[in-house]
Amino acid sequence: MGIFWDLVQQDELNKQEKKAQGLEERIEQLETELASTKNLLRKTLVALENHLSKDIDGDGKTG
Repeated sequence: MGIFWDLVQQDELNKQEKKAQGLEERIEQLETELASTKNLLRKTLVALENHLSKDIDGDGKTG
């Protein structure tokens, strides 16, 4: 019975490890997407400030 129980526990540990690795990969992907989105938003803000000649984000300068 002990060997069977060890196998069941090892299987559960393997499942949890795969799940954790999947989550880590997903977090990395989300962080990359967030950085890309922030970069695009910044470029859009600069273009909009230049187009309107107005400081929209309150940093004291346009563009």
